[in-house]
Amino acid sequence: MKNSTIIGLILGLFSLIVGMILKGAPITSLISNPAAYVIILVGTAASVVMAFPSRDLAKVPKLFKILFSEQKLISKQEVITMFMEWASITRREGLLALEARVDEIEDQFLKNGMRMIIDGNDQDFVRDVLLEDISATEDRHKAGAQIFSQAGMYAPTLGVLGAVVGLIAALGNLEEMEKLAHAVAGAFVATVLGIFTGYVLWHPMSNKLKRLSKREVELRLMMVEGLLSIQSGVSTTAIQQKLSVFLTPTERQRLAEKEESAREQKEPA
Repeated sequence: MKNSTIIGLILGLFSLIVGMILKGAPITSLISNPAAYVIILVGTAASVVMAFPSRDLAKVPKLFKILFSEQKLISKQEVITMFMEWASITRREGLLALEARVDEIEDQFLKNGMRMIIDGNDQDFVRDVLLEDISATEDRHKAGAQIFSQAGMYAPTLGVLGAVVGLIAALGNLEEMEKLAHAVAGAFVATVLGIFTGYVLWHPMSNKLKRLSKREVELRLMMVEGLLSIQSGVSTTAIQQKLSVFLTPTERQRLAEKEESAREQKEPA
């Protein structure tokens, strides 16, 4: 199981259940209190629906799919290797020689950028178009993450509301202390659910969407620099040095070792 969202969800549920067992709290109280689920889950959904336009809410199923599946992006090392190869072709055969490679590109952003430089557009124009595309993508991603962030704010407060509603119901059983004790215990189940869903589900999911967005944006900025470098006709060494700034020191070391290994294999025995 590689997806961190599923792992985190299992660990969260495990900590809640085991914690209740260790404290002597009955696990059945989590199941036998449907009112708490209605107040927290339906109430959170209602708050989110009121807070965001339907256009943004329509993306929620897609956001859940992103959260529960692995992000499929080309690695930064592969991007550098790819651009070094393209730079070598460009210096030998010219920029138009890359036209045969366009259809092989799977990433739509990179494909559009490549077509623009092959068509001979001005470098400033290419940069502006690609950066505007990145900015628009960031805005869309931010709106998606904000939905979960707001849900994380609403849920704990609704948990307090659920507890108040439960206590109101409990006050109707003052004559029977046993029923009163059960009612008070049940009242705080809503608070537990509100805090759990807010800080174990919604806020972490929002943060993950932000991190995934940051990773994608960094990769696209890297592609922009690579495309503009190819358009300028820089050498393979120069393009490697320029794009390596997007790598961590460890990633740079791995890339250097990989290239050294490739050079040794090419050398005649």
